Amino acid sequence: MSRLRIYDHNEPTSPLLDTQDGALIAAELEKIGVTFERWQAAHEVAPGASQDEVFAAYRSDIDRLVAQRGFKSVDVASIAPDNPNRAELRKKFLDEHFHKEDEVRFFVAGSGLFTLHVDDKVYEIECVKNDLIAVPDGTTHWFDMGDEPSFVAIRFFTEPDGWVGHFTGTDIAQKFPRYVPTKAS
Repeated sequence: MSRLRIYDHNEPTSPLLDTQDGALIAAELEKIGVTFERWQAAHEVAPGASQDEVFAAYRSDIDRLVAQRGFKSVDVASIAPDNPNRAELRKKFLDEHFHKEDEVRFFVAGSGLFTLHVDDKVYEIECVKNDLIAVPDGTTHWFDMGDEPSFVAIRFFTEPDGWVGHFTGTDIAQKFPRYVPTKAS
């Protein structure tokens, strides 16, 4: 189940808010310019489905988002727990960074943890199947997929290099717990 925890950035052990209520998650994230939506597939997506099959299941939402935000490319990224490069892939975005375009991800399956650092707050969002998150460009954050990553996500891009992380050099990400997916994820 989707989950939002908000912390004071100096207090990584005591959340100010901890909720799994989708409407409350969306409302809290909207305050900092982050979009959070829940999508439903037009039809079931089988494990191992092709990119075209995934797109077909979510076509109306994909088309709506591309039209609204002017995305130039959309793809599907997938990682399984048995990926031999999983540790390297996980480490890639574990430190605080930002992008020069919105980071928009829709979880077709599995889960991941986006942690945003905005002003003096840290927003920890566990995204699971059917969750869309759109993090505005310039928002400092980090992403953790856990020790045994398992997810399929639709990614939206405006520019080919928009996904490149620009790292801040701070150690804030190390002060917060790493992602351990819940069994329901």
